[in-house]
Amino acid sequence: MTLADETKAERALPGATAPDVPGAREAPDSGGRWGAREWLMLVVVCGAFSLDALDNIMVGIATPQIKDEFGMSTSGAQWVVSAYVLGFGGFLLLGGRMSDLLGKRRVFLWGLAVLAAGSLLGGLADTGLLVVAGRFVMGVGAALTAPSALSIVVGTFPEGPQRNRALGIYTACGAVGYSIGVVVGGALTQAGWRWTFMLGVPVALAAFAGALALVPRDPAHDGSRRHYDAAGAVTVTAAMLLLVYGIVRAPAEGWLSGATLGVLAAAVALMALFAVIESRTPRPLLRLGLLRGASLLGAGLIAAAILGTYMSFQFIGSLYLQSYRGWSPLAMAFAFLPVGLMILTFAPRAGKWLGRTGTRLPLFGGMLAYAFAFLLFLRVGEDSSYWLVILPSMLLIGVGFPFAFTAANVQATAGVDESEQGMAAGILQTGYQVGAAVVLAVVTVRMGGEDGPSRAAALAGYHRGTWVIVVIAAVSSLGVAITAGAARRRAGRSAAR
Repeated sequence: MTLADETKAERALPGATAPDVPGAREAPDSGGRWGAREWLMLVVVCGAFSLDALDNIMVGIATPQIKDEFGMSTSGAQWVVSAYVLGFGGFLLLGGRMSDLLGKRRVFLWGLAVLAAGSLLGGLADTGLLVVAGRFVMGVGAALTAPSALSIVVGTFPEGPQRNRALGIYTACGAVGYSIGVVVGGALTQAGWRWTFMLGVPVALAAFAGALALVPRDPAHDGSRRHYDAAGAVTVTAAMLLLVYGIVRAPAEGWLSGATLGVLAAAVALMALFAVIESRTPRPLLRLGLLRGASLLGAGLIAAAILGTYMSFQFIGSLYLQSYRGWSPLAMAFAFLPVGLMILTFAPRAGKWLGRTGTRLPLFGGMLAYAFAFLLFLRVGEDSSYWLVILPSMLLIGVGFPFAFTAANVQATAGVDESEQGMAAGILQTGYQVGAAVVLAVVTVRMGGEDGPSRAAALAGYHRGTWVIVVIAAVSSLGVAITAGAARRRAGRSAAR
């Protein structure tokens, strides 16, 4: 039995998006065309999504210059990157629920304003501490824009082919941000690191103006939506902040150190308290029943694997090309450009394919392509050819990412009530961010060794780190295949009754 056969069973389950699911049949072409307003609104929302990726990549490239200008230690400079992850991951669940309770448009606008303020603070900073503070504020802004942007897309385009198509374009725009980010970041860093911050200010303000004009106003809230679960908001945000902080500090402190275990234990305790609060409050911040569905949880886990393995690969590839091979930041940026170009090519088409196959086949194929891409990268040596050894990995990632990423977005939001789309988007985005932090932390630890700082030891470390992401991608692909088989068996038992 092939996975293609098994996906037929998936189409009868909640969260499936294939044409033969009731309510998800492909609409006639005449009824699915978008007007100029829909296209422009999609451009604005996708522009904000691209800005999140653009900022993250550009500032990451500029970190060595920031470290040198302010005389920061290596551990201090790490927080130029980690502070963003802390703000983003710490406030994502809260940001997602805020978009449900306060309105998608309103929270999206707030997020863009916070992003612009953080970019300005970082660009004008005269101390390393202010740079880190600016990055944290930018992360908080992204935590507001990311789930609200996805909610706007999901709420604007009806479930089925139109939404799949919109999410494919959404994926492509994120790829544009990552791709342009490495190129623009390399060029701006050579002109001066402050430009990597300041570029975000006019882009965020332009998106703000576009959203004011194009994103529909939120409907008036009834009295029930004005009840805010303050205790739940405080505990879940504190728990996520501690969780992300513990993860990003673990490589330096040690995974089994008292500091790391204490922070992670506190995060787990707060999450348990949050669950108790949510089970007892009449209008919870997070309805726990939302997590019982396999579609959303599965999408969150796959999201963690998608971004975690890719960001770790980018980290290893950047070290190999710049530190080991001596390439310039701009040359390294162009080396990664084929990934973005491939995603830009395939992502807009991924949504249409999803309407025919469901989500599990693209998830399986995307993660399998990832696994083979990382396996091919294990061939790198002291003077490996870019065209013969590295480029094939880039091309396979470029094929796998748009299908897996789009399918994860579709699966996470399919069948979720409009009033909880922000929460679902927040859970999915938390999977992406926490996954990136966890996988990169594990890869970083695995790359370290006792062989010394020689070139041979460095190359061996790159290989060890790559094996970690090969295993994660392969296990994720296998997990999708197993769940598809289980879905087929459940559907078969239901049909036999």
